Amino acid sequence: MAKGDPKKPKSKMSAYAFYVQMCREEHKKKNPEVPVNFAEFSKKCSERWKTMSGKEKSKFDEIAKVDKVPPSRFFLFCSELGPKIKSTNPTISIGDVAKKLGEMWNNLNDSEKQPYITKAEKDVADCKSKGKFDGAKDPAIVAWKKGKEEEEEQEEAE
Repeated sequence: MAKGDPKKPKSKMSAYAFYVQMCREEHKKKNPEVPVNFAEFSKKCSERWKTMSGKEKSKFDEIAKVDKVPPSRFFLFCSELGPKIKSTNPTISIGDVAKKLGEMWNNLNDSEKQPYITKAEKDVADCKSKGKFDGAKDPAIVAWKKGKEEEEEQEEAE
């Protein structure tokens, strides 16, 4: 069973994580009926990754660099005020900073939150206009699949 909060945002995936994800999807396409033995599969992926050239790995590095979902209004607020809290209280723990920021955010009225709301909406609109965020899918995965489709089209054309 999965651990942790299911609503927690996913952390940024590494180039290797995208590679393993691609290998898994390829395995599913070739062998849809065969279950994956995770230990063996991971070992094979690791061995293949180690033998790949830098050029081959660079494709996955590019995918990993794709911007993630823009920060929420609360995170914009935290990024602005978090360093100020830390500088005035250098011994305060990260957890206590987060609690203080949460309390401060909850005590703001709508007009005080408006600059963060506006900035967050603008960031989402910018990402949508650049095709990096559709609100439902991880933009890095969308970019990877698009690149994979283009590669397959090139191979078919040859």
